Amino acid sequence: MRRRYSFGNMNCVMRLFFIGVSSVWLCLFGGYNVYGQSKILSFEELLGVVKTYHPVLKQAQLETKRADAMVLEARGSFDPQLRADFERKRFSNDLYYSYLNPEIAIPTWYGIELYAGLEEIVGDRTNNESTLGKTSYLGISVPIGRDLLLDKRRAILQQSKAFQSQTLAEQQNTVNNVLFDATAVYWQWAGDYQIYRILTDAVQVNRSRLRFIVLEYEQGSRAAIDTTEAYTQLQTFEIMQTQAWLDFQNSGLELSTYMWLQNNVPFAWDPTVLPDTLALAKKMTTLPVLEEVLSKAYTMHPKLRSFDYKMDMLEIERRLKQNNLMPKFDLKANLLNKGYNVVKGVDAAFLQENYKIGFNFQMPLLLREARGALRQTDIKIDQTNYDLEFTRLQITNKVRAYYNEIMQLQKQLNTAEAAYENYLRLFRGEDLRFQVGESTLFLLNARENKLLESKQKVVELQAKLQKSLTGLYWAGGLLN
Repeated sequence: MRRRYSFGNMNCVMRLFFIGVSSVWLCLFGGYNVYGQSKILSFEELLGVVKTYHPVLKQAQLETKRADAMVLEARGSFDPQLRADFERKRFSNDLYYSYLNPEIAIPTWYGIELYAGLEEIVGDRTNNESTLGKTSYLGISVPIGRDLLLDKRRAILQQSKAFQSQTLAEQQNTVNNVLFDATAVYWQWAGDYQIYRILTDAVQVNRSRLRFIVLEYEQGSRAAIDTTEAYTQLQTFEIMQTQAWLDFQNSGLELSTYMWLQNNVPFAWDPTVLPDTLALAKKMTTLPVLEEVLSKAYTMHPKLRSFDYKMDMLEIERRLKQNNLMPKFDLKANLLNKGYNVVKGVDAAFLQENYKIGFNFQMPLLLREARGALRQTDIKIDQTNYDLEFTRLQITNKVRAYYNEIMQLQKQLNTAEAAYENYLRLFRGEDLRFQVGESTLFLLNARENKLLESKQKVVELQAKLQKSLTGLYWAGGLLN
């Protein structure tokens, strides 16, 4: 026999029910979030932290410094050199010879070397070709053949400068990759949090509904099986809530691997840090033009620029190997003078009588070493061109794929949002019918389940859309 209850009790019960329904509409379907005292980590703040403190990016900066040091080392080949030779022999009270020769040499960019020095030779048993006493000389060495246009010193310096630019491009490529990974985790984290909030609100609503159903059962106006139905629905949402909480915490821990502090101190993850869900749900007003993204990718992508600098280094190597096919012919000429003032009394007649001149000629007859080295460099250039074209095709396809994905995700998101609005209308209608006794709890729960599924689908598509939009700029090499 069912219990009878007064209209006063019924009004009290209905007020509780309307409170529960209002909670559903405001918390579950209204889409707002209450952060309380939690710290909001915005997308821009994340990018700033990653760029400033991430150890992988700091390591890439060290590579650029190493490239700078290589350029400095290569420039050292053109530093003026001060050298001196001294040798003396005395035996049995006889001074065989005493030889002193300080010299300064100044290499120039075009392979010409200027040098000047002093000689002081004394002794009883010196070489016949030696000039006794104090002399001075001023000379020049000019490569007429092989090293006139390019020599090893100039090639190394030019290659080190190209390597310096290549290292900078590789650093930018590293920044591009790390930022993409970090932002993908951020949007996943934001989506997981939003789903957790939805399920948390659903749990709260179903707890209120369960209390209402139990109260109606105690008053005799509802069957006992309805309490089981309400309790099962609540348990289902509680399981989903705990899983959503686990996903949210794990994605936050994954995000913390990209967040570092000063002095290479890893960031200790704080569960109270929350994402900016307003940015997650932000509508995309304009989509970049595909051809503009591709054009920027072809000219600005750090990976392609790295290949360009690599090709520059190989071209320098090729010119050097081609230069080795020429005969080596070096011309030397010295102006000689007595004493330590090499230009004292120099005139046309003096130049005709006080000089030392010579040349050095060398050329392999078959040139097999030079031809083999040049052939290897040509093969390296061909291999790099193949890699360059393959990489350009990969970049093109990735940009197009992300662009297509964004277009389809935008359509899916619009459809999902429209479906959510329809599910919301159906749920409100079913809820109203349930209030007046024309529907069952089973149907109301079924409507609610579909509504929650549609809301989660909207959040998942929002996160995918944000990740795909970031992926479009990553594919184009524009995240630095």
